[in-house]
Amino acid sequence: MKTTMKTLTVAALLAVLVLGAVQAQQKSLASTLGVYVFPNGGQDASTQSKDEGECYTWAVQQAGVDPFQLAEQAKAQQAQAQASAEAAKSAGSGARAGGALKGAAAGALIGEIASDDAGQGAAIGAAAGVVAGGARKRGAQRQAQAQAEATTQQVQAATAQQMDAFKKAFSVCLEAKKYMVKY
Repeated sequence: MKTTMKTLTVAALLAVLVLGAVQAQQKSLASTLGVYVFPNGGQDASTQSKDEGECYTWAVQQAGVDPFQLAEQAKAQQAQAQASAEAAKSAGSGARAGGALKGAAAGALIGEIASDDAGQGAAIGAAAGVVAGGARKRGAQRQAQAQAEATTQQVQAATAQQMDAFKKAFSVCLEAKKYMVKY
């Protein structure tokens, strides 16, 4: 009884996997693009596939963008944005050491003038410089991070706008061939 149940379970899982693979192979160009197409004129699947291919080519020409190339560009731009974010983390590096050096120099000068103790003035100046340098570093990091985020948002908005223009052109072509289209 247990063996039969296991066999039936395995057979059911295999059937689901095979059905999923068949459905994945039958996915149309339009559905890959997130566009839903219904044949209003009684077109069969092969005619619909041919029409989608023709409309895809026409839409690329009209919109000036190929969605599959756009996806590759988006991946490259995402990688670039991640690199910018990493660079933002290291922005302002060395600011604390530079601040300490400047603070020590100024402190030594002021300490010498004020109390004839350049060493104590240098130590106080160095401490103040470290604090000021750290603040500059954090400010530089925030600014670099904000710039990276703004660039990413602009790229995403431009990509969405280009994809929308393509889908409109693709839809117009298919509607002219007697399909109902929604995206």
